[in-house]
Amino acid sequence: MEAKLAFPEDSPPLSILCAAKVAGVPLTIDPKLASGSAPTLHLSSGDFIHGVNTILCYIARVSSVSSFYGQDAIQAAYVDQWLDYAPVILTGSEFESACSFLDGYLSSRTFLVSYGLSIADIVIWSNLAGTGQRWESLRRSKKYQNLVRWFNSISNYSDTLDEFVSAYVGKRGIGKSPAPSLKEKVPDLKQNISSPEIDLPGAKVGEICVRFAPEPSGYLHIGHAKAGLLNKYFAETYKGHLIVRFDDTNPSKESNEFVENVLKDVETLGIKYDIVTYTSDYFPQLMELAENLIKQGKAYVDDTPKGQMRTERMDGVESKCRNNSVEDNLSLWREMINGTERGMQCCVRGKLDMQDPNKSLRDPVYYRCNTDPHHRVGSQYKVYPTYDFACPFVDALEGVTHALRSSEYHDRNAQYYRILQEMGLRRVEIYEFSRLNMVYTVLSKRKLLWFVQNKKVEDWTDPRFPTVQGIVRRGLKIEALVQFILEQGASKNLNLMEWDKLWTINKKIIDPVCGRHTSVLKDHRVLLTLTNGPEEPFIRVLPRHKKYEGAGKKATTFTNKIWLERADASVISIGEEITLMDWGNAIIKEIKIENGIITELLGELHLEGSVKTTKLKLTWLPDIEDLVSLSLVEFDYLIKKKKLEEDEDFLDNLNPCTRQEFSAIGDANMRNLKQGEIIQLERKGWPTKVRNEPGT
Repeated sequence: MEAKLAFPEDSPPLSILCAAKVAGVPLTIDPKLASGSAPTLHLSSGDFIHGVNTILCYIARVSSVSSFYGQDAIQAAYVDQWLDYAPVILTGSEFESACSFLDGYLSSRTFLVSYGLSIADIVIWSNLAGTGQRWESLRRSKKYQNLVRWFNSISNYSDTLDEFVSAYVGKRGIGKSPAPSLKEKVPDLKQNISSPEIDLPGAKVGEICVRFAPEPSGYLHIGHAKAGLLNKYFAETYKGHLIVRFDDTNPSKESNEFVENVLKDVETLGIKYDIVTYTSDYFPQLMELAENLIKQGKAYVDDTPKGQMRTERMDGVESKCRNNSVEDNLSLWREMINGTERGMQCCVRGKLDMQDPNKSLRDPVYYRCNTDPHHRVGSQYKVYPTYDFACPFVDALEGVTHALRSSEYHDRNAQYYRILQEMGLRRVEIYEFSRLNMVYTVLSKRKLLWFVQNKKVEDWTDPRFPTVQGIVRRGLKIEALVQFILEQGASKNLNLMEWDKLWTINKKIIDPVCGRHTSVLKDHRVLLTLTNGPEEPFIRVLPRHKKYEGAGKKATTFTNKIWLERADASVISIGEEITLMDWGNAIIKEIKIENGIITELLGELHLEGSVKTTKLKLTWLPDIEDLVSLSLVEFDYLIKKKKLEEDEDFLDNLNPCTRQEFSAIGDANMRNLKQGEIIQLERKGWPTKVRNEPGT
């Protein structure tokens, strides 16, 4: 039911506006009440609701979010307490004390109430955000890490929530910015907000053609995924064509393995293309074009040593070969084609402008020699075009209308257009987007190849790698990657992105549906004997996910001897009552210790005890033979610095320990898991991607 929210322009009720957005409750806003008035919600039925908390409770009850007002009457009461709490202590002198309290409260919690997002989270979040710079300064100080973690996770429940808040919050806090215009709609969270709202200049529906042009010198990584998905987005938005073209102009780095895996990654990303082409398809035309440019005096053959050539280009000094005759250039060109010793000393350069301020226009290299066999054409050629020479020609020839290129090529755009002009070909529009950079990550294929060749990783699919296959193997859903990429749109701003944001999006996708299982570290387990436990083991069939029937069932065995994690056992006191998850309470009567290490616990079941009064809620496994042997692997970043500067060598910043493996045991149901299935190991983190190995 659509409603109109009236409030004073100088004090917008941010908590109501944010709650309505997340809850999917459409509002028309009317910021015209007198200053000091309480907000009023006018329903289309003619009824109205007055006051902040009353309106919040209404939104919670009509929300499409299942846990928004708690799961039962007790949780609803807790929600009400938080609604009363928020405006009292998150303003004025109590602000930092409140932050300190919240930080401690959230040390072992994901949400304020129970295990799901509630309106309490949104209200506390919006009250923090509403203080403007006061909260932001604390947020940057990292003083309250648990609170900041929670705040960031709530932000991700609506990808435009921060932008939405900025419309109402001034530099100093709530109410300092003008409210939006009359009848502006609060967006419904159900709308598709993952697609970038961007236009392609000069594009016409049904007439555009874009291309995704990876070099087959490695597997696709997350940076390539951004380029591929943006091309896909434009092709679909404008009902145009998409070409996948392999830029295979350097036989020393390329292979059929890379071609096959790039196509596999393209399919994984859901990129639908019209045709696959190769720059090598056009080698005859490119060679003919180069020779014609030499004959026209627009290109020449240069035998200047590489280092000297680089220095001359930087200083704007013309090569001694620049004014050679056409005949001499053609003679040397033949030496290059034949791959002779003399030809191997030469390259073909375009005769552009050695004094141009843009150094990319200072006689760039068009062709160079290479006697390595090509993965498609073998040893047929001894000369190969550079990317800068081949790309504009093939773009124009294949009918590309818009070439998407990352902003790192910005200085070479003028060269691209100039080469098209020299070739006498039609103009292709370049559209720039920012290169995607990730913290603690190298994306250079040359550097990634070093890790592979030096056996620092298994291969290109290693879960520590930023390759598409690596992050998918680690448990990432492609839907999360697509959403993460498209959220950034085709922005030209440089992006240094946190991996946490990507994994948070992934969690929102898999948490509601993935099955839960239990494991205990094999070398760090302690036996708990329940003296009044069942004399004979019995089995109960329980859901693999308490809130999603589609996850299926699992059989749990209950015995009088169970395994606990030693880390859990070490914080239990004699006489303490604990909760055994999916069973009930138990009271610890005795703790046996040898050489300072806990070896066994004795306890009694107390199933009539309340799980709400216990501090420890512990996972456990029955002491039975049917448990499954597991290998749990924990990964860290390959480099130890968040961002490498241009003059820094990644080899100086290698992380010495990036992979740790632990032996564990898991519940018997895990024997039926399928390879590639994503599960959650309760209280151990997730996603966990199942990979069946011999003996495990």
